[in-house]
Amino acid sequence: RSAARGLAHAARLAYLSGMSELQTRGFFAVGAEGISKPMNLGALIRTAHAFGAGFVFLVDAYYAVRDALSDTSRAERQLPIYEYPDAASLVLPKGCQLVGVEVVDEAIPLPSFRHPLAAAYVFGSERGELSPAMLARCAFVVRIPMRFCVNLAVAGAIVMYDRYLCTAGKET
Repeated sequence: RSAARGLAHAARLAYLSGMSELQTRGFFAVGAEGISKPMNLGALIRTAHAFGAGFVFLVDAYYAVRDALSDTSRAERQLPIYEYPDAASLVLPKGCQLVGVEVVDEAIPLPSFRHPLAAAYVFGSERGELSPAMLARCAFVVRIPMRFCVNLAVAGAIVMYDRYLCTAGKET
């Protein structure tokens, strides 16, 4: 079983690393680090599926996709979902920029953020924030201008909707 998991990881790494920038133009992905509530995971995956995400990724997740009971669309059958043990293991397609969504002073307010053509948005856990290792990997860190944090799945929906408005559905 461990050998099969290793082969699957190697195949995924080769696939994602080998994609050309032309192929990665105009797509997005969403992910979460340390997600601990299966209902939030399900809502995030369902929303990503509805907005047309290319894939979903989970880093140091407490729950598996099978536990995500709120995803009634069964997105895992339509949308690749990758799991990684830590931030250092995260593999993204060539040309894809990691965008952290976090409430930190130096973050770019979402309304003034120019979304990259190929982006992977990562959200922190419900009980915490993005790890220093994950923040270090981010090309950008954005924040939703609110007085306090909102539910992870709600934050994901806001960012995906903002991306949709800014790209006006022009993704290729």
